[in-house]
Amino acid sequence: MTTPCSGSPRLQQVLQATLRRAAACAWLGAASAQAQEQSPDPAPAQAAAVDEPAPGDRCAVQSVIDPRIEELLKADPDDPQIHVTSDTGELGRAGDAELRGNVQIRMGQRLLTADQASINAEQRSVELNGDIEYLDPQMHVRGKGGSFQEGGVGNFEGAEFELREQSVRGAAANARIRQSGLIGLEGVRYTACPPGNEDWSLAAGAIEIDQKALIGTGRDVRIEFLGVPVFYTPWISFPVGDQRKSGLLFPTIGSGSRTGTQIAVPYYWNLAENYDATLTSRWYSSRGIRLDPELRYLSDRSRSQLNVEYLVNDQETGEARGVIDWRHVTRFAPRTRLLIDATDVSDNDYFEDFGVGFEGTSVQFVNRYIELRHDTAAWTLNARAQGYQVIDNTLAAEDEPYRIAPQLSALGRWRDFAGGLSGSLFAEATNFQRELGPQGVRLDAEPSLEWRVDRNGGFFAAGAAYRYTQYLLDQTAAGADDSPDRSLPSASLDAGFTMERASGSQGTRIQTLEPRMLYLYVPYKNQDDLPVFDTGIPDLNLVQLFRTNRYVGPDRIGDANQVSVGVTTRLLDSSRGRQYLSATLGQAFYFQDPRVALPDEPVRDRSTSDVVAEVELNAYKNWNARFAYQWNPDETQGERSETFVQYNPTPGRVVNVGYRFRRDLLEQVDVSGAWPINNQWRGFARFVYSLQEEKTLDQFLGLEYSSCCWAVRVIGRRFISSRSGAAETSIGLQLELKGLSSVGVDNEAFLREAIRGYSSPASAPRL
Repeated sequence: MTTPCSGSPRLQQVLQATLRRAAACAWLGAASAQAQEQSPDPAPAQAAAVDEPAPGDRCAVQSVIDPRIEELLKADPDDPQIHVTSDTGELGRAGDAELRGNVQIRMGQRLLTADQASINAEQRSVELNGDIEYLDPQMHVRGKGGSFQEGGVGNFEGAEFELREQSVRGAAANARIRQSGLIGLEGVRYTACPPGNEDWSLAAGAIEIDQKALIGTGRDVRIEFLGVPVFYTPWISFPVGDQRKSGLLFPTIGSGSRTGTQIAVPYYWNLAENYDATLTSRWYSSRGIRLDPELRYLSDRSRSQLNVEYLVNDQETGEARGVIDWRHVTRFAPRTRLLIDATDVSDNDYFEDFGVGFEGTSVQFVNRYIELRHDTAAWTLNARAQGYQVIDNTLAAEDEPYRIAPQLSALGRWRDFAGGLSGSLFAEATNFQRELGPQGVRLDAEPSLEWRVDRNGGFFAAGAAYRYTQYLLDQTAAGADDSPDRSLPSASLDAGFTMERASGSQGTRIQTLEPRMLYLYVPYKNQDDLPVFDTGIPDLNLVQLFRTNRYVGPDRIGDANQVSVGVTTRLLDSSRGRQYLSATLGQAFYFQDPRVALPDEPVRDRSTSDVVAEVELNAYKNWNARFAYQWNPDETQGERSETFVQYNPTPGRVVNVGYRFRRDLLEQVDVSGAWPINNQWRGFARFVYSLQEEKTLDQFLGLEYSSCCWAVRVIGRRFISSRSGAAETSIGLQLELKGLSSVGVDNEAFLREAIRGYSSPASAPRL
């Protein structure tokens, strides 16, 4: 098993952003060009240094304020007038000109300076000599000379440039601009490291840009890190603009104890403006070669993505293995939608061998789902089919989910009846199929009426409904009815209100008190002869307390003669409505003991339901917390609890502590966090432990070293990777070259998923 290797940026996007910047700046700087030799320091009259960097600090950046930038920002960027000044100048009768000493040419917010400028009117050319400088609010270029002729032809010596907003800089030795629109650059170099530091750099022997075709080609392109080449290509083509282009993506490297070393090389195809494909060739030292094609499609009405993993020949099993996953959405009209979500896997052990994390390796079945939905002003119409591929060998045949082939449903709502009445009608026809047990068609319909009044922060509602369910069954037990039915009425009274008061020392907060009471009556009817296709018992919470059926699904309708009582209080910001704190408490009181039950569900002789309590704290002095508890008063014990506490003072600093408990099912502790050790080092970790099984389910520990222009992250992980409890060990290494890309496993994406509230601190030069 390997750590995740997704998320590597496209090589075209990376080199596009770098080579395009380098090319644009180099030939523009070519107009102001600078040789690769060191340029003189700015004169004190033009720049003032603030905050000297510490001696020997390779990442320190000297903060410099150039007063010329402030002057340029005051100018109109669209001003077409050209302002030329110099210390001395000679103007010939033919229009020739010689300008000497502090030559300045300014147009709008752009400034070009030179020691000397010669203008040849007959040849319609300009030659710049001496120290040359180009400046605008985004770019600063310096150089030693060049020439420009009519028709856009130019030859320039090298240029050194800096992009202020992107904090990147670079150089080009020579630039040639041809009349055909071709730009040729030689000796291009680019980095995002501060001056005096070139821990990483991108270099190209030559770059040619076709401004008409908007295509650039680079030759002898390499990326160096600490003086060591980490990437090289003799030739590459990239778009000059924002359009996508086909080509190789950055390779990724990973390792795992089940799959061995992994090397993945993706290739991207830009097939059209609205669809593309990526083919990743992945090699596992213990498994062989796997091909992972990905197809994406997007239109005004549709979006679709197809992902395939195909292991040509597993070296351990001797068989081809893989998985295919298709997600698709089409909107035929504003209110008509088609949804497809389908997965197929070659064998039951595939996710255990190639999944990631104990959540990804404990999949019991994969879903195959298609739905067509249409909405009108009053109706919602649905048609769907759903199947499953069971891949858990330990799942008994009688516990496998039913296939739905198909289901038709309709829901209508009307809120404009006379006398404040509203009505609804729900109808459904479903065909359930499975190899074992009863199967067949279920017909279900429920009309309902409700009278409701809302006034002065409160409401009162009275409702009545009638539900009829009919089954047409096959494969029933001997002597069992193959067409059982059930009809039940129900009635309810629901009331609640909200009270508010100012809170806080200055009255900047609002505290609410929101009590609610629901009386529900559903007569008892024996339903033991009805099959159970898709009905279960949900977790008890305040929402479930106020539902009219304690089951999810129509195979059982719970009898009820009860009152549900709940109260919620909230603390809100009075100006923005932001919620700081909420607390809820609720319980149902039975006038008659509930008697309807699912198979194997114990019937309890009790006068009340469990008590449910929830408390949630949001963003209070960097703290977030949630507490949920379900208490059984008859057994005087807790049935379910969940506790989560988070401390998140700043981005990059977060600590989470969680506890989950369900009686006779699970009891887990989950601790995770990310925290800086000092300015360069940061640590992150997660530990998930099962108290019930007395074993660790998932754990990882990682370190990151980050400088001003590069970072390296390493993560060691061990997690349960199979239903038998076998563990998997993996190591992920990621090198990030800031301002360019990252090479290796995408640990940042993994950390965002594994550590709640995790975010990478923004990289910024230290002053």
